[in-house]
Amino acid sequence: MAIWLVRAGQHGEHENRFLDEGRAYLTWEGSNRDLSKVATLDDMYLVVAQLYPGSASGKIGNHGRQIYAFTHRIQKDDWVVMPSKTKPVINIGKVTSDYHFDLKATDPYYHWRSVDWFARDIPRSTFDKDLLYSLGAFMTVCRIQRNDAEARIKALSQAKWKKSAVPVPQAVVEGDTEIEAPLDLAEIARDQIANLIRSKFKGHGLERLVEAVLKAQGYTTYHSPEGADRGVDLLAAPGPLGFGHPRICVQVKSQDSPIDTETLDRLIGTMQNVHAEQGLLVSWGGFKSSVDKQVPAQFFRVRFWDQNTLIEQLLEHYDKLDDEIRAELPLRRIWTVAYAEGEE
Repeated sequence: MAIWLVRAGQHGEHENRFLDEGRAYLTWEGSNRDLSKVATLDDMYLVVAQLYPGSASGKIGNHGRQIYAFTHRIQKDDWVVMPSKTKPVINIGKVTSDYHFDLKATDPYYHWRSVDWFARDIPRSTFDKDLLYSLGAFMTVCRIQRNDAEARIKALSQAKWKKSAVPVPQAVVEGDTEIEAPLDLAEIARDQIANLIRSKFKGHGLERLVEAVLKAQGYTTYHSPEGADRGVDLLAAPGPLGFGHPRICVQVKSQDSPIDTETLDRLIGTMQNVHAEQGLLVSWGGFKSSVDKQVPAQFFRVRFWDQNTLIEQLLEHYDKLDDEIRAELPLRRIWTVAYAEGEE
């Protein structure tokens, strides 16, 4: 049994379709040709060149290897790993069908395999750093093998996704697609920042970080003392005395697991009690699908920050954070090449 990385679009735009339909799609636009009869990898290169005329040889080779992996190398009972682009989670499934082609499907959903997504919304913090590096490859499809990754991911599954103490071997599998692929340095950096936040702002400490971000945005805040806060972690409003509008009630949850609608309902009730006009629900572990479905209905009342959004807000306002917070989170901007998904 092999384990494969699959991605659901450069920005995660196909993730819900993968999960809701129990499938993995090959989401390259314009690939409206049945590839089941393409016998060899060299033949696949020729097909890719025909599908995307004018492409550079490196791009043809890169895309050809990934498409061939999806259509021919992946086997039933293999596992596929889909890191989310929209949440700080990873989804894992088992392939349950051969490759299928449907000419009547809408572009880019011609090519698919059935997948039993048996493990959803696993926090990224569950996986060791080197596994996250492998899952950060700038590829749409590639096999994950380095550092005994297959055995370690299976061990995590058997441990019900509790962090495993499986040792990390030093050997690296040579010549695998995974090794040749450039890494998503932004994703790796975000994981490093998340780990630093997790170590520096545990538990109620995350409230302090959220408060610092709100202050950097120009809000005056009230921070409830630890203990029975009656559903109020923070209150915030514009102006030097906090008498401006909007008046915001903030609830912060620091656990790694996603929260459900019960927490949202409590926040809405607390908003009424403190005469807040709007709410901010911050969940380090993200939100269950039941909360995601409430986002449109609550658009004019509540904002939702998961781990990724909090880090985005932190980076956007980093220069305005107080010196103490910046000393605890020393960050520096860098420039790097912006690869597109699947490029070398």
